[in-house]
Amino acid sequence: MMNKFFAAAVIISVICGIVTGNISAVAEAALNSCVEAVELFIYLIGGMCMWGGIMQIAEKSGVTEKVAVIFRPAAKLLFKNLDLDGTAFHAVCLNVTANILGLGNAATPLGIEAMRALEREEKANGIITDNMIIFILLNTSSLTLIPSTAASLRLKHGAQFPMDILTCVLVTSVLALLSGLIAAKALNCTSALSCGKLKEVTD
Repeated sequence: MMNKFFAAAVIISVICGIVTGNISAVAEAALNSCVEAVELFIYLIGGMCMWGGIMQIAEKSGVTEKVAVIFRPAAKLLFKNLDLDGTAFHAVCLNVTANILGLGNAATPLGIEAMRALEREEKANGIITDNMIIFILLNTSSLTLIPSTAASLRLKHGAQFPMDILTCVLVTSVLALLSGLIAAKALNCTSALSCGKLKEVTD
């Protein structure tokens, strides 16, 4: 789907450039964007490697286990029938820790591993479960205490105090997470009620 979207965007840009007589500007913008993308990748990869290493250290030194203990009471409320001593919960805790540190794309591999672990543990066989939905919410609108990736980008573009967004990031991440969880729980309850009424009718 995204491949089709980007292909359409490129084609439309070229057509508009030809029609308006600015095709040279389109070509120049495309070349400059390629260079900037590579520069951004090189700039960010150092930070991603560093934080990825810190995550490995945190896992082996037991920090993630402490996070799991802190996260356990909330997990009991959020995840239904999930083994809190199992592999899936451990993988979820790794991802939550990475997102709290604001690692952005560096948290993606941990999120993929957590989804695979949830699928294996719940025997989903390609069907998304309620626990997977809750985890996706935790991953995409997660609580962020240290916006390291955003701060790195701000520093690159000349921000004098790149971490001065900390309060705003914390507030918005909390609101986003609460909104997502409330919506998920509300829709889940609505779906359960609908299924119950449908069963009564069919019976």
